[in-house]
Amino acid sequence: MADQELTVPAHLEGERLDKAVAALLGVSRAVARDLVDRGALVDGHPASPSDRVGEGSVITVAVPDPKAELAAEEVSFGVLYEDGHLIVVDKPAGIVVHPGSGRLTGTLVAGLLNRYPELEGVGQKDRWGLVHRLDKDTSGVLVVARTQEAHDALSAMLRRREITRVYLTLVHGIPGSPTGTVDAPIARDPATPLRRALHPEGKPARTHYRVLDTYPERGCSYLEVRLETGRTHQIRVHLSAIGHPVVGDTLYGPRRQRLGADRIFLHAARLSFTHPFTGDEVAVESPLPADLTRVLSSLGPGAGPIPIA
Repeated sequence: MADQELTVPAHLEGERLDKAVAALLGVSRAVARDLVDRGALVDGHPASPSDRVGEGSVITVAVPDPKAELAAEEVSFGVLYEDGHLIVVDKPAGIVVHPGSGRLTGTLVAGLLNRYPELEGVGQKDRWGLVHRLDKDTSGVLVVARTQEAHDALSAMLRRREITRVYLTLVHGIPGSPTGTVDAPIARDPATPLRRALHPEGKPARTHYRVLDTYPERGCSYLEVRLETGRTHQIRVHLSAIGHPVVGDTLYGPRRQRLGADRIFLHAARLSFTHPFTGDEVAVESPLPADLTRVLSSLGPGAGPIPIA
C-alpha cells in the first residue's frame, strides 16, 4: 500500500468522501469505501466515508501498489468438481475474482493459488487459471483451468458457446411473456466508466430468460437466465434495459426497493460442458445460497410462472 494524495475538483464539491474517492481513482464505491475505512485523511484529519468534501481539499488514501506481486492466501470458496485438468469453483458472494483497481488481496485467484499453486503461469498474469469471471456480489459456479492446455481449450469452448451457464435471479416487475431473449450489444458507458450500456457499436451480447415464478403483490419475478455470450454485467444490463432490473442492483436499478436483499440477487446456479480431454459430460450445480433463499421465502407464495399463450 502507498499513500496517494487526491485534490477535490469543483464538480465534486459537497460529495461524500467515498464517492469522491471512487470518482478520482476510477474504482467502485464499495472499493472506495473500503479504502477510506482503512484510514483516509482529508486535509490531514481522519475522515469517514459519509463525510462531505470541499473543493480544493486534499484526500490522502492508501492504495495498493499496482506493481506488487499477487501472493497466495487463505480465501474461502467451495469446489464442486476437480480433476487434473480443471476445477469448478463455488464462489461465495463478496469475493472479488481477481486483482483490480484498489483491490489486491482477498481475491479468489489468491485463494486458488494457495490451494492449487500449479495455477501460477496458466493464462493471464494475476488471473491465473481463470476462463471467465463473476462479479464480486454474484455467487456461484466458475470454471478454472489447471494447465495451459486446459485454459486454451476451455477458452475456445467459451468463444464457440459450448459452455452452458445458467443463473437464477429475482427482478423487479413481471415480464410480459414466459420466455424471452435480449439481443443487444454492450459497451462501456462513456458517462460512467464503471457501468456498461447498450450501444450499437458495442460487443454482441445475447441473454435468454425464463420466468420460474411471479410475485404480483411484491412486484417482482423469479427468473432462470442463460448466457449465450459473456460480457461484463451482461445479465444486469440486459434485464435493466427491458425494464426488469435485478433486485439489489443499485448500479442499474432502483436504489431503495431492495426487497430485503443485502446484495445483488444473482446466482450462477449451473455450468455444463463436454470435457475437452475426456469427452465426458461435466454438469455441476450450486444451490441458491441461504441469504438469497431467505429473500425468496420472505416474498410468500408465488403466483406461478406466466402461462404460455
